[in-house]
Amino acid sequence: MEQLKHECGIAMIRLRKPLSYFKEKYGSYLYGLNKMYLLMEKQHNRGQEGAGVGCVNMNAVPGEEYVYRERALGSAAIDTIFATIRTQIHDSLVKGEAHTPFVGELYMGHLRYSTTGKAGMSFVHPFLRRNNWKSRNLMLCGNFNMTNVDEIFDDIVSRGQHPRVMSDTMILLEQLGESLDNENQRLHRQFRAEGLTGEPLTQHMEDNLDFYNILHRPATTWDGGYVLCGITGSGDMFVMRDPHGIRPAFYYCDDDVFVAASERPVIQTAMNVSIDQVHELEYGTAIIVRKDASVSKIQILPALDNRECSFERIYFSRGSDRDIYEERKALGRALAPQIIEAVDGDLDNTIFSFIPNTAEVAYLGMCDGIDRYYQTHKIDKIKRLDPASPDYDSRLEEILGRHIRTEKIAIKDIKLRTFITEGNQRNDLAAHVYDVTYGQVREGVDNLVVIDDSIVRGTTLKQSILRILDRLQPRRIIIVSSSPQVRYPDYYGIDMRRMSEFCAFRAAIQLLHKTKRQDLIDDVYAACVAQADLPKEQIVNHVKRIYEPFTDQDISREIVQMITDKDINAEVKIIFQSIEGLHKSCPKTPGDWYFSGDYPTPGGNRMVNLAFIDWYRDNH
Repeated sequence: MEQLKHECGIAMIRLRKPLSYFKEKYGSYLYGLNKMYLLMEKQHNRGQEGAGVGCVNMNAVPGEEYVYRERALGSAAIDTIFATIRTQIHDSLVKGEAHTPFVGELYMGHLRYSTTGKAGMSFVHPFLRRNNWKSRNLMLCGNFNMTNVDEIFDDIVSRGQHPRVMSDTMILLEQLGESLDNENQRLHRQFRAEGLTGEPLTQHMEDNLDFYNILHRPATTWDGGYVLCGITGSGDMFVMRDPHGIRPAFYYCDDDVFVAASERPVIQTAMNVSIDQVHELEYGTAIIVRKDASVSKIQILPALDNRECSFERIYFSRGSDRDIYEERKALGRALAPQIIEAVDGDLDNTIFSFIPNTAEVAYLGMCDGIDRYYQTHKIDKIKRLDPASPDYDSRLEEILGRHIRTEKIAIKDIKLRTFITEGNQRNDLAAHVYDVTYGQVREGVDNLVVIDDSIVRGTTLKQSILRILDRLQPRRIIIVSSSPQVRYPDYYGIDMRRMSEFCAFRAAIQLLHKTKRQDLIDDVYAACVAQADLPKEQIVNHVKRIYEPFTDQDISREIVQMITDKDINAEVKIIFQSIEGLHKSCPKTPGDWYFSGDYPTPGGNRMVNLAFIDWYRDNH
């Protein structure tokens, strides 16, 4: 309903055979590049702000380019990039150049959506650190946010660096670049002492880089959720995942190719492989593909408790994944008892629908849960019938013929660019993003139940959804969220960072004012300020106290008051998934900090307190 800006997506390819092999087997030297296009296009859902592609050609001779990079901004960035690459390839072939751009053995792809407000080409991955020594070149991209950028910044400054930009990606590039330099320098000293010089020395350095040495020390300074990917100019590749598994990473490897991506079905589709051939990267682990195409894993940091992101399952990841599809259905199914209670058990006069398009799978689960209840209800009615009654057959036929009423009521008609206007004009445009199907709702009689995957800000509900549904004149509108109430910001790669964005938070604040408990707001602010300068490991999430006086139902009722204008005629209710229902439906992804405030790393507690301080100062 309210389009959340997605976190980033990554794609990595390493051809494990010579380019001539792919030319002979698949008829083209562009096998790797074509697969990269598929991997990126299939992950278009993960980032619409920009994209980038990198390539390393391991067979270039001195004086020829061997590291290629192309980036673009906008939702059409993938098409723009590959059109540019095709032009470069065509021009190179026409000129008869010895090496064609973007024809190589290693590929890196990235899709970006900013979660920090920093936009522009200078923030689009991959980032590149150049050097005349091939093994000192580093290309970097990732799906991550670090909560302690200031600490990482201080770390590299203390080691003598002078960063030009306060960006987590740039800082990580310089931090890892220095670590790569140090490893090269270690090997240089070692092999020089053994009498090697010139090209043999260079080759030994390239062949013996120790990626534990390169990754471990920098990684000990990171607090956040991340999948970090790198390629060296000499032909080594790594993909590393954070110790809690907050951000997703999957890989596939056979004799021909190694592939990594942010989502499992993307690899299945692009490589035409079964689900059991695609593996999840373990927590705190880096998978390394060396210059000689050998593949190994290194435990860079100890694996910690599972805090995989539940919002991936609810909303962000592609629903074509087998497990995610079943989990989204389970989320919808878990809501059936609350929905039946909200309509007073009157299923005959209730229509079930969904907000397109991401809530469709949860809708199927919701309908399944309602139908199961309905079937039980019908069985009870049948048991009460008297087979000897003269109207037995007609009554039995009437009971068996009853079914839940499902319709596609809401239609996402057009994608209006509401950001180009302000104030009332913007609200008027937003009201027309959705349209409705007329003629299915009996005016003043039917309940209308509409499910969405999440309700975060409440603005689209207020400005658009409720208004268009009310045009149909239902007796009651029940909005259902397959996720729990979103109460806390995210700091691990998703664009939810400010307290004022959350309708649940605004509702809690209003309830504190209505119940004359404003002192609690001041107390929470004072507690947050008192902890602001403590080490992040000692900080607790004081914002939780804002919600403690109220039940989930209290918050839901207040949200209804906030989003329902006086000109809405239908009775409005909102039902949220419970946290217990979330965990039962998505048992493999217990990371629920958006809903519970239980952040997976200490930096999350620090950041949420700072967010509350900012909100308080802006509103007092």
